Amino acid sequence: MPETLGSDTQDKTDFDPAPVLKLFTPDTGATWLLTEIDPEERDRAFGLCDLGLGFPELGWVILRELATIRGRLGLPIERDLSFQAEKRLRAHARDTRHTGRIVA
Repeated sequence: MPETLGSDTQDKTDFDPAPVLKLFTPDTGATWLLTEIDPEERDRAFGLCDLGLGFPELGWVILRELATIRGRLGLPIERDLSFQAEKRLRAHARDTRHTGRIVA
């Protein structure tokens, strides 16, 4: 995943990167659109997080914790290898307020 300054998305209102990585659970509705890794804590990533409960939010996730998540069938999180962002992170976040979930 390309690295940016980890605090830029939260601290700068005009900084709006496109997601560079989409993760998802193949057997539940969880999805993560990640934009950056914290340069000081390389186990933290920032992005739009949707646990499939209807309340997606922007925030930090711990990559080590994501690696332990399993869906209903016991399947681990997967990377969407064909994902290419067509819009910026804030546009994805705005869209989730209308749909209640990430659509990417």
